[in-house]
Amino acid sequence: MTGIESSGDTEVGSAFDPITFLETAVQHPSHEDVGSMREYLCETLEARGIDPRVDDAGNVLASRGVPKGEAETHVVLNTHIDTVSPHVPYERDEDAAEADGGPVIRGRGSCDAKGPLAALLSAFFGVEPTDGRVTLAITPDEEVLSTGAYALVSSDDPPTRDADAVIVGEPTDLDVCTAAKGRFQGTIHLTGANAHAAEPDTGTNAVAALEGVLEAIRTFGERADAPPAHPQLGAATLTPTVVEGGEATNQVPADCALTVDRRSVPPETADEFHDSLTAHLRAAVPEAVGLEFRFTDRPTPFLEAWDTDPDAAVVDILADAAGGDVRPFTAATEASYFAADAPTVVFGPGVLADDEGAVAHAPREYVRVDAVREAARALEATVAELLE
Repeated sequence: MTGIESSGDTEVGSAFDPITFLETAVQHPSHEDVGSMREYLCETLEARGIDPRVDDAGNVLASRGVPKGEAETHVVLNTHIDTVSPHVPYERDEDAAEADGGPVIRGRGSCDAKGPLAALLSAFFGVEPTDGRVTLAITPDEEVLSTGAYALVSSDDPPTRDADAVIVGEPTDLDVCTAAKGRFQGTIHLTGANAHAAEPDTGTNAVAALEGVLEAIRTFGERADAPPAHPQLGAATLTPTVVEGGEATNQVPADCALTVDRRSVPPETADEFHDSLTAHLRAAVPEAVGLEFRFTDRPTPFLEAWDTDPDAAVVDILADAAGGDVRPFTAATEASYFAADAPTVVFGPGVLADDEGAVAHAPREYVRVDAVREAARALEATVAELLE
């Protein structure tokens, strides 16, 4: 922890202060390597008599309560310790306007997601399970490829398999989020035949075939088998984002590629989207043009759309404890991997954006001190009630 200011020493058995933890955590750069932050998290757990385990994927795992398989109720608390680039230095601002005169903590990760982590830790330490079990599962690379979360759910004994509720820490402004759109990305590849531009009919113009492709993208949501608008998330979207094609200004282009961004809603899966889009495009492109749609290569599955019943116990209890709204989350999260196993919600202090613009992932990233404390209080009350 060289070069990192600590707000004070922690003694075993002492009350956990989420703000003290957060102020130190934000000073650990974790945009390129989470090693330092992971070490600090493990030290924090060990200082309170908890023996954490770091698995081969870099996840930090810890549990309290009765042994696995014997618990009447099992609650999983999850968030991530990685942050986006660049690192933004820590600052405590006692008179910040964003907090209506109250203090805020600034710096990379203050709201996404070390503020939520601090609140989750407070709940983890604060409850005393007797017949239940609470598991902390902290992942290392949510902002990139989610290899940690995927390793968790695809292991032989995933911590969420027997969970009765999963709470994922993200900046939701203390609202309880019960759904989120998925995100798929892929590229439409069109192939034709080169020819001299003075004799265009002797070739097959792959770029010209984009006309039909773009029209098909516009009408994709209108097809007969399109998923209906989701009651929480609304309609899925399909957006063309990057185009490449042609090699010479006097040549009929034989190749063209268009990348698209899909924001899906339940129950659409990645495979269903791939098949539906391919069929819809094939009908819109001349037979002479070759067509293939390929997902962008990645070592983990895309974060698919998910939803939890708004009437689930974890939703009611947490919303009542926090006093916030119940709504969808507007960004993709690793909750996508966990929702198939148990009722899952996203919750935490901080905001993705405010009236002035972006907060999370931005140079002005901050979280309100009082919001972190309120989140910690609400989470402890919720976990305690779930484990009763």
